[in-house]
Amino acid sequence: MQFKDIVGQEDIARRLVSAIDSGRVSHAQMLLGDLSVAMPMALAYLQYLCCENKQGGEPCGQCPSCKKISQLQHPDLHLIFPNPPNGSTSVSCADYQTQYRDFLLEKHGAGTLEEWHAFVGTDVKTSMIRERDAAHIVEVLSLKPYEGGWRMLIIWKPTSMNSAAANELLKTLEEPMPQTIILLVDDTDEGLLPTIKSRVQIVKLKPTGIDRTAEENALFAPLIVGWLRMLFKLKMRELAAQVDKMAALNRQQQKQMIAYTSTLMRDCFLNSAAALPCTLGSGDEKFDSQFPKMITVNNIALIEAALDEAMFAIERNANAKITLMELSFRMSKALKKR
Repeated sequence: MQFKDIVGQEDIARRLVSAIDSGRVSHAQMLLGDLSVAMPMALAYLQYLCCENKQGGEPCGQCPSCKKISQLQHPDLHLIFPNPPNGSTSVSCADYQTQYRDFLLEKHGAGTLEEWHAFVGTDVKTSMIRERDAAHIVEVLSLKPYEGGWRMLIIWKPTSMNSAAANELLKTLEEPMPQTIILLVDDTDEGLLPTIKSRVQIVKLKPTGIDRTAEENALFAPLIVGWLRMLFKLKMRELAAQVDKMAALNRQQQKQMIAYTSTLMRDCFLNSAAALPCTLGSGDEKFDSQFPKMITVNNIALIEAALDEAMFAIERNANAKITLMELSFRMSKALKKR
């Protein structure tokens, strides 16, 4: 896996590369964002970290370390992930290593938790990271690196840890072994112990799925611009009808629409703060010129938080109409704080 294969995350990749090149590698980091980019980013990061012939901010892809990590066969790379009990209290992710590696290779690192469950044929509700997995973490990180370099640990979906496993991980984060890097990979940090979050460097990835192509503008611009207009007066009947149209999109389109809106709000903010160009695409020249002024330093954080939480809810199959209506109220309130 190389950084160039991960679309839309160029700025994040440059930051990670810079940290490695300058020798400022944090021993514990959390890559927070859509799993379709978070896990590939983690693997590209570790590949670059161990690469023997780095080239222009990319791992070479050809040295022994690159090949082993890309094939998930590096002896110093360890994987922790949610696993089903399978009728036994003693089961751990160690029992599913082969299946999980096959899953990651099949999905090119971009699989979701639901797809992992389908891959092993288990119930979503019973899959978690348990204390036996935490004991496995302690065991593998206490070993001398097989190839004399880094001990590397990826914990995929750490929010699925039970309390015993979380507390054991906390001890590991407090007293890391030298030449150890622990990467937490998740699409949310909700439910993660505050003491764990305070001990990891959080790298927030950019929302995915939006390049604002002509096709996407044609699909989303009329919906979003019509919706934004309604947020000022909040006429409930009209707003409800608009939310119904937005909720009629399929789940993937709803996620793309929210990511599209997030990108649009950032463009508006940059237009307001630094006079950078911004095109809403409403067809109304006056609206296009006036609306960006509503997005300021006073409300951009509130708007982004509301959009992030709506994305989180949609990803977890929440009721779309309820989620989008709540988002409408929060956006309306934020816009008035300009």
